[in-house]
Amino acid sequence: MIGTDSYMDSDLLSDREKAAVLWAEHVTLNTARSRDDVYEQVALVFNEAEIVELTLMSGFFAMFNRFTDSLRIPIEIPSEVDKIKHSLHLDPDKVKSYYETVAETWPHSFPDPTSHPQAGET
Repeated sequence: MIGTDSYMDSDLLSDREKAAVLWAEHVTLNTARSRDDVYEQVALVFNEAEIVELTLMSGFFAMFNRFTDSLRIPIEIPSEVDKIKHSLHLDPDKVKSYYETVAETWPHSFPDPTSHPQAGET
């Protein structure tokens, strides 16, 4: 959970990013249903389908954390987590380059997941 709402004034986040964080926070705290003002703010930058997706993902991760925390299930083996503790610095230029490569090579279309090739077809 975010301790303050100062991210809403940040120049580092776009309006959509701010709205996504705001919505995720209220879904996680289970206050989204009583906050019409928050929904209206989110609806300014996301359509209904996107809000459903944000809600689903926020709810899933909130449930997943509660589930694993309650049962004391480690998400990662502690020795593996220890290996990366000192590598938390990301080079912004490398991250940007990676995302630019992903965007440039993103397929223009995807196969229909409901169609199945017949025997002998590939």
